[in-house]
Amino acid sequence: MAEILPAVLVVVAIGLFALALWLMTAGRFGFAGAAFLCASIAIYVRETLAQEG
Repeated sequence: MAEILPAVLVVVAIGLFALALWLMTAGRFGFAGAAFLCASIAIYVRETLAQEG
């Protein structure tokens, strides 16, 4: 289980970055910013888990 969570968080972060880029092209900058923020949080959580384990 410990190896699965970081991989899932990478997939989630990549998906959120893709969503944010799509939202930016659609002109939904507020939602794009929220997606970038969520992707950043996912990366932070992944890196924090990597340092602890």
